Amino acid sequence: MPIAFYMDHHVPRAITLGLRLRGVVVFTGYEDGASELADVTLLVDRAGELGRVLFTRDDDLLAEATQRQKSGIPFRGVIYAHQLRVSIGRCVQGLEIIAKVGEPEDLMNGVMFLPL
Repeated sequence: MPIAFYMDHHVPRAITLGLRLRGVVVFTGYEDGASELADVTLLVDRAGELGRVLFTRDDDLLAEATQRQKSGIPFRGVIYAHQLRVSIGRCVQGLEIIAKVGEPEDLMNGVMFLPL
């Protein structure tokens, strides 16, 4: 089963569009009506409720995932790319590979960094 992504509100629209053009299943916080969520816990939980891996460029969400790992709190997985060091094109390429060759259980309770 391909991996589906949940994009937080810090992800540029160009990444979402680039993935959709490549046939990757993507749902954004904005589309979900969650674009104003300030609580990182709720955002990570929302991705899990929808059965999606969270993609973010927000350091706070990366810290939340790390805290969950340390505490043993389950989550669907987080993929992180630094806002200034990883281009939009590299994000699209890496996420497309992950979506098409990965399995959802590969990312359970894990954090992956782009670029690959």
